[in-house]
Amino acid sequence: MFVRIVKMSFKPKHIDEFLSNFELSKHNIRAFDGCEFLELYRDKHNTNVFFTYSYWNTEADLERYRQSSLFKGIWSKTKPLFNAKPEAWSVDKLASLD
Repeated sequence: MFVRIVKMSFKPKHIDEFLSNFELSKHNIRAFDGCEFLELYRDKHNTNVFFTYSYWNTEADLERYRQSSLFKGIWSKTKPLFNAKPEAWSVDKLASLD
């Protein structure tokens, strides 16, 4: 399993639209085969900056999602809302403490 972190920065006037779109899509993303976990974070100081954290069983699962009609539909609505190029990292979780 690995973690995908995506940083997205939005034009302030589009934040509500992004949040609405995420609300409509989040359960479908989470239910996608291979996705084990999904969270959305918002920067405390730069409130137009958001992060998604998703856990995937394999990189192939993430790639299937990225090639899916679900992702393409979400991305087509999200991409025009950005005010900066999104950044993404695929990382291995080394430790987790409760």
